[in-house]
Amino acid sequence: MESLRWTLAACFYLFSEEICPKRKWTFGSGVTVPFEGSPFYVHSSCRFTFLRFTHSRVDCDITVQRGGGGLLTLVEIIINKVKTVLRGGGGGVLVENGRVSLPYDHTYQHIFRFGVYTRLKSSLLPLSVTWYDVPGGIDRLWVELDQELSSDLTGLCGKLDFGLTPLLRKFVCRRFFSETLECLTSRTPEFIRLCEQNAYGHEGDAGVPCAFFGEVVLMCGKGSHVWNSWRTLTQCAPPTCPGDLVYVEDGPAFIPSCSNPNPRTSNQDNTSSCVCPAGEVLNDRADGHRCVRTSTCPCVFRDRTYQPGAIRSTKCQTCVCGGGTWQCSENFCPARCLVEGQFVTTYDGKQYAVPGKCAYMASQGLNWTLKIEFSKREPSLKTVTLQVFQVQTIPNDFIIGDDEIIEVHQSDHTLVFWQSSMYVQVRTTFGLKLQVQVFPDLQLYVTPPGHDRDAISGLCGNRNNDTTDDFTTSSGIVENSAKLFALSWSLGSCPENIPSSCVNTGNEIFADGRCSVLNNPDGIFAKCHDYIPTDQHHAACIHRTCNCGDDLLRCLCASLESYAKACGGLGVELGDWRKATNCTLQCSKNLEFSDATRACNRTCFALAGPDPRCELEDGPVEGCGCPEGTYLNQGLTCTPKAQCGCRYGGATAPPGPVVIDGQQCNGKICFRCSESPVNTAQKTCDSLSKPLGFNVTCESGCYCPENEYEDHFGRCVPRNNCTCVYSGKVFGAGELVKTSCKTCICNQGQWDCRDQPCVGKCQVYGNGHYQTFDSKWYRFDGHCQYTLVEDYCGSGRGTFSVRVESVPCCEEALTCSRAVVLDLQDQVTLTLSDMKVTRHLPPKCTLTADFFSFL
Repeated sequence: MESLRWTLAACFYLFSEEICPKRKWTFGSGVTVPFEGSPFYVHSSCRFTFLRFTHSRVDCDITVQRGGGGLLTLVEIIINKVKTVLRGGGGGVLVENGRVSLPYDHTYQHIFRFGVYTRLKSSLLPLSVTWYDVPGGIDRLWVELDQELSSDLTGLCGKLDFGLTPLLRKFVCRRFFSETLECLTSRTPEFIRLCEQNAYGHEGDAGVPCAFFGEVVLMCGKGSHVWNSWRTLTQCAPPTCPGDLVYVEDGPAFIPSCSNPNPRTSNQDNTSSCVCPAGEVLNDRADGHRCVRTSTCPCVFRDRTYQPGAIRSTKCQTCVCGGGTWQCSENFCPARCLVEGQFVTTYDGKQYAVPGKCAYMASQGLNWTLKIEFSKREPSLKTVTLQVFQVQTIPNDFIIGDDEIIEVHQSDHTLVFWQSSMYVQVRTTFGLKLQVQVFPDLQLYVTPPGHDRDAISGLCGNRNNDTTDDFTTSSGIVENSAKLFALSWSLGSCPENIPSSCVNTGNEIFADGRCSVLNNPDGIFAKCHDYIPTDQHHAACIHRTCNCGDDLLRCLCASLESYAKACGGLGVELGDWRKATNCTLQCSKNLEFSDATRACNRTCFALAGPDPRCELEDGPVEGCGCPEGTYLNQGLTCTPKAQCGCRYGGATAPPGPVVIDGQQCNGKICFRCSESPVNTAQKTCDSLSKPLGFNVTCESGCYCPENEYEDHFGRCVPRNNCTCVYSGKVFGAGELVKTSCKTCICNQGQWDCRDQPCVGKCQVYGNGHYQTFDSKWYRFDGHCQYTLVEDYCGSGRGTFSVRVESVPCCEEALTCSRAVVLDLQDQVTLTLSDMKVTRHLPPKCTLTADFFSFL
C-alpha cells in the first residue's frame, strides 16, 4: 500500500501494537481539515481555538488568527504553561515573550528547520506543529499526534461536533481538479467548493490559492499525475532557496551537512525541502548556505573553525582536519596518577577526594609499594614512601636508609635525584617512575610500570583503561562510593576529617574570588581552555584553598600550579602565570627560578663523568637552578666550571692541580681501565632499557665489539638484533607478544607496544550521564536528539545507528525516560520511548526507556 504523505500513514508494528501519526492542518485563507470529519472553510479574522487537550497531566492549547490577507498572522502554542508565539510574515518565533533564533532547544520543546518548513516538537507530548512562513503570513499550518490520546480534542482541530457553516464562494478551479480525478475521485466536487471558498477575495494574492493547490498535491502523493505538472498548470512558483540550495518537492527534511554528512532519517522525514546538488553537502560551519564536497568541509573545535589539512597538536596527540572531522592519533603520553592535596586522579583519569587526613596505600605492584601520609593539620601530603629496598621521600630532603641524598643516588633497582629545588625524581629498572614535588606543597605524580598492570592496585586504581573498576577496594570488590573505596586503602583507622565543603566564610570568599582566575576567558590560563576544561580544577581550587588553614595563598598557588602543570604536560605555554597570580617564588643565594629547569649536566658533580639524568626522557620542571654556564657546587651555590671541585674514590678534591694514580687531574676525574678505557655501562641488550649507572663507566671485563651488544643468549649482535625479555622468556628481534589490549614487538632490546581493539560498552542514563566505549564518563545535558553510536563514519555504508533523546518530566530539571531510535541496515527503524524492548533485537543490544547501553 502506497503511503500517502498527507496522512503520514507510515505505520509499523512493534509487539503487535499499531502506531500511526494523526494529522490536522489548515492552509490558504481558511481551509481546515480536522482529525475526524470532512474538510471545511472558515474565513474570519477572529481568534480561534485550533486545538486543545490534556494528556498525562500536561495541558496543550493552540490558538490561531488570520489577517486581512487571509493568511495566518498569529499562532499561539501553550504547552505545560510555556508560551510560544509565531508571528507570520517574517515576525519570527517568540518563546516566553522573547524572540529566539533557530534551532532552539528547551527542556520541553525543540524548534528547528524541517526542510522548507519550521517545526516545533514537544518533549512532553506526542505532538509536533509545522508551518510555512511567506511574506504576509503563514500559509499552511499542521499539527501531528504520534499516538491516540485518551482525552477529547476540542477546537477547530478536534472532533467536528460544532455547527460551523462555511461560507460558499465561487472561484474557477476546474482546470486544476481535472488533473486530480484519479486521486480525489468522488470527492472532487467537495474540493472544488473548498477551492472557490479559499480563493474568494484573494484574487491578487497568489500565495493563498497556491497553498491550497500544494496541499491537494501532497494528498494525492508523489506517484499521482498532478505531482509533476501542478506548478505549470497553476503558475505557482516554487519557494526560493538561499545560497547554493535547490528546491525539491520531496526531499530530506534534514539535509546532509558538514556536521552530519549522513543524517539518519526515514521516508517519514521527507518533505518539501531545499537541498544541495548531488555529491555535495551544506557547509553549516560558515555563513551563506554554501554547498561543498565533503572532502572540503572545515572542522570545528571549541567553537573555532579549521580548514581541511589544519593540524592541532599537543605533546600527547596530533589531530588533522579532513572531511569535516578530526583524524587523531592515539594518545601516546603515559598514564599517571596524581595526588594533589586531598584530590586524587587515578591512572585511568578518574578524579575524587580522600575523606580523611590519614595514611594510605597509594599504589602497589608485584615488587613495590607506594605509601602516603597526610599532615594532621591540613589536607596536604606529609610523607611519601616507596618500598623497593626502603626508599623514603620526606619534604625538603630525601633519605635512602640512613643516608641523606644531596644530589643523586643509584642502587641496583632505583635512580633517585633532584631535578630542581622543587622536584625529586625516582626511576626504577622495572619501569615505575615517581615525580615528587617537595616545595611549596608535597605532591605526588606516579607513572606505573607497563608490565604488571594486572597486579596494580591502591588509591591510584589499576591502570587498565577502564574507569568503571577504578574503585576496586582492598578486598577486591568495586565500590560506588569514593569515600568507602579510599577508606579501604587506609593504613589503620582513618577518621573522616576533611570537610566536603567550606567551613570558613572568610576563606570561602577568598577562594571563590581568587580561584576564578582559572575561568577568565581573557586571563593567563585562557590559552589552555581549549585543551583542559577548568571545571574540576576550579572546584578543587576552591575546596582546597577553603580548608587550607592559615596560609591561604600557598594552597591557592598550589591549586593553580596543578592546572598549569597539566597544561604544560600537553605542551601549552602559559607564560609567567606565577607573576600574574601573585604566586612568585624566591630562590636562595645566586640561583634563579625557571619553569623549565633540568638537572642534566647542571652540577659540579655531573662533570665527574656521564650524568645518568641525561639519559632519561624527563621534561623540565619548575624550580631554582643555576644560570647557563654555571654549575651547582656542594655549597648549593652556582659557580663557573673552573671553580668546581673534583670527585675521586668517594671524596672531593678542591679545584687546582691534584695528583691521582700518578696522573694530574685539573677539574676532572680520571676513569681508566687497565686494558681499554671505554664506557662499558651499556654493552648488553638487557641494559638498554635500564637507567644508566652513575659510577659505572669503565669496568674490566669481556664486552662485545663497538656497536654490538650481548644478547640474552651471550651472543654479540647489532642493536637492531637485540633480544627482549617478557615474563622470563626471551624473544628475538621482531617477535610479537600480545597482552591485554596491546600488541608488542621486540625492537632494539625494548618492547614497542601498540593498542589493539578491545570490547567496549557505551551507555547513557539519567540527566545526560554518558560513558564512552573507552569507559570515560562525562555529563552532557543536551535537549536535542543525538547520535549515540553508528558505524557509517562518514562513508554512508554502515549497518546500524543509535540515536537518543531525553524525555523530561513535568519538573523541568528532571529526565523521566529516554527516547531511543535504532536503525538496522537502513531497513528497520524502531522508535522506543517509555517502554522496554526485550526481543526482535540483536543479541548484544539492550534498550530501556531510562537506561541504554550498547556493546
